[in-house]
Amino acid sequence: MTATQESIDLTAIAAQAAADKLATQIVAIDVSEHLAITDIFLVVSASNERQVDAVVDGIEEALLKTGHKPTRREGTTEMRWVLLDYLDMVVHVQHTEERELYALERLWKDCPRIPLTIDGKPAESPESA
Repeated sequence: MTATQESIDLTAIAAQAAADKLATQIVAIDVSEHLAITDIFLVVSASNERQVDAVVDGIEEALLKTGHKPTRREGTTEMRWVLLDYLDMVVHVQHTEERELYALERLWKDCPRIPLTIDGKPAESPESA
């Protein structure tokens, strides 16, 4: 089973919203073969807590315009790693230090990446370490 087109479309909107708030290292991972609870992890980085907050707000605003609200939000107290659960897609907005420490791309390296387009150009994905 692969990610549904609806979840891919939702991910594209969230990725563009994150980029609009200057998020970096934007990566979409198709975890549908390994997890029954979601199709895609969208992982993005922000350089400080204020930027994490801005990225989270930007993603939520963009997806709310399409009628999607997160079913769960976690990590908004510290703003170091915020998780937004949209059921078919889970967004991880991580402070750059948490991104390096937890290395989600390495944990899910066996899962395919979903190509993203940001501002009309293919997004550069960081290679797995």
